[in-house]
Amino acid sequence: MVNDSTLPAANSPASDSIRVMLVDDSAVVRGLVTRILEAEPGIQIAASVGNGQMALSALERNEIDVVILDIEMPIMDGMTALPKLLQIDPGLKIIMQSSLTLKGADISLRALEMGAADYIPKPAATKDLAGGADFKAELIGKIRALGQARRRDPKRPTRPGGPPAQRGTAPNAAPAHRVAIHPPGPLQLRTHTAETPDIIAIGSSTGGPQALFTLLGVMRAGTVPQPIVITQHMPATFTTILGEHISRVSGWEAREGQDGEVIRGGRVYIAPGDFHMVIEAKGADKVLRLNKNPPENFCRPAVDPMLRSIAAAYGKRVLACILTGMGSDGLKGGQAVVASGGTVIAQDEATSVVWGMPGAVASAGVCSAVLPLPDVAPWIMKLAARR
Repeated sequence: MVNDSTLPAANSPASDSIRVMLVDDSAVVRGLVTRILEAEPGIQIAASVGNGQMALSALERNEIDVVILDIEMPIMDGMTALPKLLQIDPGLKIIMQSSLTLKGADISLRALEMGAADYIPKPAATKDLAGGADFKAELIGKIRALGQARRRDPKRPTRPGGPPAQRGTAPNAAPAHRVAIHPPGPLQLRTHTAETPDIIAIGSSTGGPQALFTLLGVMRAGTVPQPIVITQHMPATFTTILGEHISRVSGWEAREGQDGEVIRGGRVYIAPGDFHMVIEAKGADKVLRLNKNPPENFCRPAVDPMLRSIAAAYGKRVLACILTGMGSDGLKGGQAVVASGGTVIAQDEATSVVWGMPGAVASAGVCSAVLPLPDVAPWIMKLAARR
């Protein structure tokens, strides 16, 4: 079992890897996750400990990029350890391990509000952890995305005894995106000439819940008359709790969309976990439809089918916003929105947990604006309230 005494020397080849700390009271779980990750190039287990108190000690002594943090542990649990870890290193990327239950979903979303970067559903049995291809792919994908974002952070500290921080040295790190604003021109000119939307659509993934809480906490209920539809990459159960948290922080009536439901202003509709949510015109009404068509961009729900359907149903009166997230989901849908005359904006790299989805639309030149998260709500409100 890996522990602090077996860490590689700072000048070893592993020092350029994404350095992970496992925090779980089950030695069996730590061992299984260690075997999964040690088989991956560019990922190194820097520490493996059994509770939050030990994690704090390990972080003080070692250079860590990503922490996999279990919630329920003796001595110090994950929710107690989370703010203490971030106090030591505010830029640390922490992935919470959570059960697929209502309680687990609620705790995970509270952890995101407290500063965790992401969560991963914990398999119910160790055999699923050992042999589950979906769990492995999700875990490795999140570690790589968050680790690369961490390694590009110029404020990343160097721990005593750890390797020197090297900006941008993470293996397979994505090249810098080139932002091409569409159409060209000053921001005020673009907001002036864009069509006032009849609907606001938001797509997000890693870091998305935190961004949604911030965005809708400013753009509170009553500030815009349009309905808001959201596709956030999340499993079932989690999207139910996401709606409750959004309602609490924003005052919006936010909940999972229902098949056949007529869309009304003043409400937030969230794509339920494991369902694509699309919109179709039905006479004078616009109606939600849920389906289990194949995943797109490895996701269900996915942003692309939502945006394509909205472009078809609303034409040019669409405002789409792509927030932080891994991958490129939202790019093809964003292109459909722009082709229909609608408007797309994206969160900028500096304020994104992972600049995959917003970076994809920004670099493709379909965005009318690429904005820091605090500026997104005012931009949307300015355009949406203009009638």
